[in-house]
Parts: sequence; C-alpha cells; structure tokens
Amino acid sequence: MEPRISIVPAASLAPELSVVVPTYNESQNVPVLVELLSKALEGVAWEIIVVDDDSPDGTAGVVKAMAAKDTRVRCIRRVGRRGLAGACIEGMLSSSAPIVAVMDADLQHDEALLPQMLQAIRDGADLAVGSRYVGGGSSGDGLSSIRKWGSETATRLAKQALGVELSDPMSGFFMIRREKVEGVAGELSREGFKILLDIVSAIEEPMKIVELPFTFRSRHAGDSKLDSLVTAEYLGLLFSKISGGVLPVRFLMFAAVGASGVIAHIMALYFALDILGYGFEWSQFFAVMTAMTWNYILNNQLTYRDRRLTGIRFFSGLLTFYLVCSIGTVANVGVASWIHGFHPVPWIAGLTGAVMGAVFNYAASSVLTWRSA
Repeated sequence: MEPRISIVPAASLAPELSVVVPTYNESQNVPVLVELLSKALEGVAWEIIVVDDDSPDGTAGVVKAMAAKDTRVRCIRRVGRRGLAGACIEGMLSSSAPIVAVMDADLQHDEALLPQMLQAIRDGADLAVGSRYVGGGSSGDGLSSIRKWGSETATRLAKQALGVELSDPMSGFFMIRREKVEGVAGELSREGFKILLDIVSAIEEPMKIVELPFTFRSRHAGDSKLDSLVTAEYLGLLFSKISGGVLPVRFLMFAAVGASGVIAHIMALYFALDILGYGFEWSQFFAVMTAMTWNYILNNQLTYRDRRLTGIRFFSGLLTFYLVCSIGTVANVGVASWIHGFHPVPWIAGLTGAVMGAVFNYAASSVLTWRSA
C-alpha cells in the first residue's frame, strides 16, 4: 500500500513577511492600510499583525472582522498593557515569518517602499530602514516644527552617544530578519516609542544595514499618539542604553522629573515668601505641595504616559502620590542622617538620602499610583 501524501494548500504556508502594526484608536486607518498593502505586496506571501492596545474606538473588532474574511490579517488585543515599543516586540515575536516589518497604521509610512526593503533583505541585508534623512527622503508635512527639531536633535545624540550610524534611528518604519530580534528580545525595553534604536544598539554583532529614502506623509485619520514629550522619552532611552540597561528608562524619566521639581520647589518658596508674605514654615509647606503636584502632573504626562490617569482616577492618584512622597521624604531624611553618623560629610549623606528617596518614590508610585491595570 502506497503511503498517503498530504498536500498542504499554498495559502496555509507561513508567510515570508509579517508586517507588524501597533495601534491605538486606528479603526478608520487599518482597513485602508490593508488595501494598500495588498497592492504594494502583490506576489509576496505576507500577513499583517495588528497589535492593538484595547482601543476604545473598537479597532480590535474592526481588525477581527477583516481577519474573518482575509487569512492574511491577524489581531493581537492587549488588555492592561500599553506602549508602542512593547506592542512591536510582541507582534514581531508572534510571527513565524523569517522577515518582519514595523510600520504605523496612520499611513504616514509609504507602503510602496516595502518591496524594495524586502528585496534588500533577500539580497543579504539584515535590516532595511525607511529613512527621512538620506538622499531623496523627507519629513514632508508629517511632522510639526517642534517634532522635526526634536527628531533631528535626537538623531545627532544617538550617533554621538551610542555610535549608531543610522541616518534616522528614530524611524518607526523598518524591516529586519526575525532571528535578529529573537536574539535580543530579552534586552529590549517595553517602554517608549522608539524601538529601532533599541534593537540596533542591543545587537552586538555587525549587521548589514540598508537605508532607503521615503517621504513622511500626513496622518490619514485620527489624532497622533506622539507629542513633543516623545523626544524627552527618547533621551531617557539613550541614557538607559549608555548605562548598559542598568537604569530603566522609566526611572531615568522619573528622576529627571524629580530634578525639575527641585526648581519648582525653589520658585514656589520664594513666591510664597516674597509675594504672598508667608512665614518660612508656611512658605516651605506651600513649596513642598507645589513641587509634589508639579512632579505628579509631569510624571502622569510623560513617565507614565502609557498608564496615564484621567477623570476621577487623576485625583485619587494625586492623593496616593502625596502619600508616597511624604513617606519617601522620611526615608530620605532617615537614610541621610544614618549615613552622616558614619561619614560626617554633608553632601555625601544628602545625596545618598536623595537617591534613596527617589528610588522609594519610584517603586512605591509604580505600585500604588500608576499600577498596571
């Protein structure tokens, strides 16, 4: 009896390319993007993996409805997790294709460039990057003047601090061999928006990189999820990479906000003393509350933007932050006094206490104020 030979339909074979698209409130854009990908990637075995952060506009439902009719469409709905970098990592690791691409859902990235990027990988490149800053590339009308300046500044810093040779390390439009991402997945930050720099700086062995120019287009529909604070977040990633990953991005941002709070404290103290005419004790109390409120608002907007508190939760979070910082102050003074007893050098004791207070405030507020859902 001859053995039976199973014939697997071509449509069920693993795709050569997975296009990973992180989304939040992109229900209007994803259907258009899939249609554009179908035209741009004709003749290529591809799939799109939409990683949605539980969008309130029903993006995941729209994608799943499409997936029911088109096997090239997949959806990962993340509940209780937010952040573009983490979404990109999950999407890439969920793929079985040898090549993965990352692009935005807002149609600002030119899908017509994907075949060229794919051919570059087929020809031996490890990474193909859509760049706004090589010959023929342009930021177009897709960036505000502030974001354009921030992008260019961050690019220069990445080259100088980390030795990254990419012309556009802030690009969110790239294609890479999946095995390269698999090898460094555990070292990548799930926080932030700029995944490309993280990947390139984490891979130690030399890579063949090809940069291809494209024009950054205007958003098709909806509002941008990125604002001018992204540049500050990017700087946190740079310093984290310089420290070898010892200092998390979020802690560095928390510490930077705390440093700005010192300035807010001093300004509020002098305002209460000189303008309001309060005594020192009440002026100091006013300054402390001002600084804590300043730190809370800025951390809510920047450090914990992926867990941002709104509505009634904003005010309940403020109360817990006051509590955390009050305990942190006690820890600061206690540790500083203890250190000063052994080494009576004021600045060493003061700095040690400040670091302990910052670490306590960061750890406690992460758990109590901006706890993960």
